[in-house]
Amino acid sequence: MNKEVVEKVKLSGKYFEAVGRRKRAVARVRLYTGKGQFYKNNQLVSAVSSTINSPLILVGLVDKFDISIKVVGGGIKSQEEAVRHALSRALVKFDETLKPSLRKAGFMTRDPREKERKKPGLKRARRAPQWQKR
Repeated sequence: MNKEVVEKVKLSGKYFEAVGRRKRAVARVRLYTGKGQFYKNNQLVSAVSSTINSPLILVGLVDKFDISIKVVGGGIKSQEEAVRHALSRALVKFDETLKPSLRKAGFMTRDPREKERKKPGLKRARRAPQWQKR
């Protein structure tokens, strides 16, 4: 079994940083001036999902920044949405005039829905044990 060795990349220079969250996922995004490359946890990402890329497409800045993403927690979809939230916030730090269009698209709003806690006497948050008549 061959393990592929991935080079870790260090970006340097001035950047705009923001944090985004969704469920248990927390993403930290840094925008550097560059050619539009994405680095997730210090590794170059070749294919970027449309969820992550949507704020850049909306404001027309797709190939203007190199983007460093550090993300922990949650699942795949939650991580993508946390990155989208952080990216939108970083873009607003870069240019305040982008805020109305990003807000209208819903990218600036933190989704407050979290997992509901398990209650005593129940199997899950709301799932009760099966009821028996006799």
